[in-house]
Parts: sequence; structure tokens; C-alpha cells
Amino acid sequence: MTLTPPRAALPIPMDLFEILNALCTPVWIVLPEAQEILLANRAAIELTGDLTVEEMRHGSLSAHTHEELTAYTPLILSREQVIEIWTVKRGGNRVPLSCRLSSLRIGGQPDAILVEGVISGELKAPVRSREEPSLTQNGNESHFYEMLFRTNSAPMLLIDPASEGRIVDANEAATRFYGYSRAEFSQKHTWEINAIGREILPVMLEIAKLPGGHKPLSFVHRLADGSLRDVQTYAGPVEHDGKRLMLCVIHDITEQKRLKTELERAALRDPLTGLWNRRHLLLLLEQARVQKQLYDIDYSLILLDADLFKVINDQYGHFVGDEVLVTLAKAFEARVRETDSICRWGGEEFVILLPHTRLENAVYLAECLRKTVEKIQVPHLPKVTVSIGVAQHQDDETTESLIMRVDGALYQAKALGRNRVVSA
Repeated sequence: MTLTPPRAALPIPMDLFEILNALCTPVWIVLPEAQEILLANRAAIELTGDLTVEEMRHGSLSAHTHEELTAYTPLILSREQVIEIWTVKRGGNRVPLSCRLSSLRIGGQPDAILVEGVISGELKAPVRSREEPSLTQNGNESHFYEMLFRTNSAPMLLIDPASEGRIVDANEAATRFYGYSRAEFSQKHTWEINAIGREILPVMLEIAKLPGGHKPLSFVHRLADGSLRDVQTYAGPVEHDGKRLMLCVIHDITEQKRLKTELERAALRDPLTGLWNRRHLLLLLEQARVQKQLYDIDYSLILLDADLFKVINDQYGHFVGDEVLVTLAKAFEARVRETDSICRWGGEEFVILLPHTRLENAVYLAECLRKTVEKIQVPHLPKVTVSIGVAQHQDDETTESLIMRVDGALYQAKALGRNRVVSA
């Protein structure tokens, strides 16, 4: 397999291109906002296959600290160690790969992320490094680590990676959090408390190779009562009775993740209809444009406007007008595919992004939507119709140009008498 040169729109110096291609280490250069690969050297392509950055970062064998790559920016710029576990392909099988993330600036382009895969062998026999603390040393150091393990308020587990993740010991905080006694913990393995089960074993072995000092990685753990909790786990190497073990510190982030999800949803959703808002749709449109540029994937846009909506607000009041908008939103959602994205563009206007869709199919859907709205009968709500503009993205067209064309088609539908579909 040969290396694909970087796209002309995002130039990468050819000397850097050739140097990275000569490395045996897999290297990806990624734009964090779009999670788009600008460049992958030969070693990386062999591991990537047809996987996207999203699939590698969120695969069944993946682990990371943050959901979004952009969240690492402050850490990377301050030169802190950032490591993720990516799911890649090797010999036709999916395997975990430790990846170091660092900042890379290419000419005048926005900051990219340099992702370096760490290729290493199987877990070696225990070798004590100077940085690895021992839990069996004589003197004050051993006493300090024993005291830290027993009295720490954070759940802590001592794990043997070489024995399928057997839990060697657990502190009191861990017994309270998980609901198992220390005796019960001694009969368990990490895969019994991790929600993905035995699939965690290759991930755990990959983490066990890390020297320590990395940020906590996110997982989902199952408690004794069967409930699931989102956790971040830091695993660092320690020596115990001549074995290289992992000391894991667990932080429950379930509530923080729930609040973060709610805030993100509120920032991207229209509060009245629950549809995507304009801000999010613009991001989706840009992603669709990039996909078209890279992989020649057609997409189309539908712009719908409720006819004479000001009259509805004036005659029936704004509360009734809001009910009409919610009714329209539900009607649109019921007719589109899961892969389509519906947005409240503003006021009484709605936009639908149709990936993998050519103009003729988009026009057919638009006509179905128009007829659906025409047939809506809700006793206390006024009748409403919609005018619709449709356009397919053209080669090398900007998002702004596409929006202007579909808006022009909608304007023409209004001028021709409303309650009709016009394509651009």
C-alpha cells in the first residue's frame, strides 16, 4: 500500500511527507476540529485500513481521557504527556494501540495533532524501573505506599496484568464504591467489573506497557448491584512481591458526564422543537463538504418554510404558532432517515441535510414532506402548508454558496404561489 499525498487544500511540506513515510512508526496528522486525517504514513495506513479517526478513537478496544480531540489542546500546548488507546487493524484483527498526541503546526494552517503509534512487544517479565515504587521495600517508603493505599478516599485497585487482570487487592474506598468485600475482590478480575468484559484484556495489557505519568483513561464499570458508572482510571506501574503490577486509582465521573452531555445538547439543540440548531447544522454542512471533497460523497439540502406563518401568529397567538412549529418538526422527523439531520434554521424555517443523496431523490422526499404537511389535521391548530427549496452540492462549491442556492429555490417557490417544491 502506498502513501496518499496530502490534499492540496492543506499543503504539507514534501520533505516532512517523505520523512514520515520512511518511519517504521505509524504516524497520523489529524485536524482535531473535523477529526480528519491530513496525512498517514505507510505504517499508519497498514493499521488504519478503512477506519476513520472517529472509529479508531471510539472502537471497542479504545480508551481516552476526553471525548473530543479539541479538549486536549491546553494539555498538548503545555507539553503534558497525552496518551490514548486506539483501535486499529493488524492481520485482519482489531487490536489496541497506544498513541502519543502532540501539537504540530503546518505553515499557516490551524494547529494539527501529531499522533504517534507506540509499537511494542508483549508484556515483558517484571523489570523494576527507577520510577516504579515498590510496595514491599523495607523502611519508610514501603510504609508510605501501604498507608496511601489503605487510607486514600479514592477507590484503588492493585491488578496483575499477567494473570488476566486479577485483582490482587482493593482499598476500603473501592469496597464501598463497587459493593464488593476485599475477599470478594480477591476472586475477581478487571474484566468482571469492566462493562465490555473480556475485551478489556488487550487494552489492559497495552496500558500496562505505559511507564506512568499519563492522564486517566475513561471506561464504564459495573458495580455489584449491576448498575453502570462512568469512571476515569489512572493505572501506574508498581512492584509487589517481585511482580510488576498496576496500581489503579478510580474516579467516578458519572454525574460530570451527565451534566456535560446536557450542556452540550442544550448548546446544539433548538429549545422549542428539540431539533439541531443553526450552529450545529453549519458544522454538519462543513463536515459533509469535506467528505464530498475527500470521497466524492454526494449530499443535498432541503429548506422548508411555513407559509404565511405571521398570519398564524397574529390571528391565533404565538403559543399556537409554537405548537404549529413543534407539529411540523415531528412530522419531518417521522419521514426522514436516521442518517439525515433536521435543523430549525430560524423562525419558521427548517433545513434538512441529506447525506448520500442526489438531487432527484431529495426532490422526491421534499414533495413527500410537502404532502405530509398538507394533510396534517390537528383540531385546535390552523391548517398550514410549506414551501420548499432543494439543492444538491456541486463540485468545489462552498457551504455559503449551497445555502444561497437553496434559499433562492425557496424564494422562487414562494413567488410561484407557495405550497410547492422548487429545485436549484
